[in-house]
Amino acid sequence: MEKRLGISIYPNHSTLERDQKYITLAASYGFKRIFTCLLSVDKNKGKILADFKKTIGFAREKGMEVIADINPRIFNELNISYNDLSFFADLGAHGIRLDIGYTGHEEAIMSYNPYHLKIELNMSNATKYVDNIMTYQPNTQQLLGCHNFYPHRYSGLSYPFFIDCSKKFKELGMRTAAFVSSQDATFGPWPIVEGLPTVEMHRNLPIQVQAKHLFATDLIDDVMIGNAYASERELQRLSQLNKSKLTFDIQVEEGISDLEKTIIFEEPHFYRGDVSDYLIRSTQSRVKYRGSEFKPFNTRDIKRGDILIENDLYGQYAGELQIALKDMENSGKTNVVGHILAEEIFLLDYLNPWGKFAFATS
Repeated sequence: MEKRLGISIYPNHSTLERDQKYITLAASYGFKRIFTCLLSVDKNKGKILADFKKTIGFAREKGMEVIADINPRIFNELNISYNDLSFFADLGAHGIRLDIGYTGHEEAIMSYNPYHLKIELNMSNATKYVDNIMTYQPNTQQLLGCHNFYPHRYSGLSYPFFIDCSKKFKELGMRTAAFVSSQDATFGPWPIVEGLPTVEMHRNLPIQVQAKHLFATDLIDDVMIGNAYASERELQRLSQLNKSKLTFDIQVEEGISDLEKTIIFEEPHFYRGDVSDYLIRSTQSRVKYRGSEFKPFNTRDIKRGDILIENDLYGQYAGELQIALKDMENSGKTNVVGHILAEEIFLLDYLNPWGKFAFATS
């Protein structure tokens, strides 16, 4: 399933011109989804809905899919019935996200709407909600899952709870989504915004690290920025992510050889299957460059997250690349050629035997 990036816009807290500028910028970096919010249309209802329609039309022109977040109160305020979703089709939306669900029967009926609107379900709960929907035989091709975001510091999901909730939806074959938080954005749908991530541990991390983590779980297909407006630098960093292969941002040591740089950045790497508690081993470079010179260099003691290349003193192992999983003594036979950035070291736990990985400089 293709993995995608998305943004969020809040027309009732911004202007049409600013939203269109942001959409244009995000589209230029390959973003494909937009989350927007119809949880509140209390003031200036006519103008807000008109602006929604213009914004959604503009997003469609840029090739972006728009899902509008709603709840039963909005259905009542706008006199909309769950068995007639023509209002959202007229707005131009690709689907609706049910912030608060119904009994299961209504969701199933909505999934058969004649406008082919997607029905996105709230993933951030540990109930039998989605199982209940399935008992009513929904059109599963029209169902999506999306987590909540959390503006209040310390209120985001715990990581184990996030995993449990996500597995339920992924095991049903649904496309799934979760939110990351921009460190440069200033607003969201509510007055309090201390970031807008799904998972609490992400709140203060660089945005690309948050996204790498979500993709690395293999449980999230779409990663969306919860708050607005992310900076162009953040959009660019996300656009550069390899969504299918874990790529670590590293700092290389000054003075390493050109060959060592080639091994780090240009050779393909995979986690050798005979697992060690101490090292992730990528061994093909020692075969390809057998007979090349690997002089001893920077043979300090080893720290977790260090990038290592064995030197000539290690005989047949010379040229092998490794990542340290633990602190270790260095016998002098191992060159410490770089280090994974501190905020990304925890991602080592998501690299499995035979998994492919790469390195980049930030």
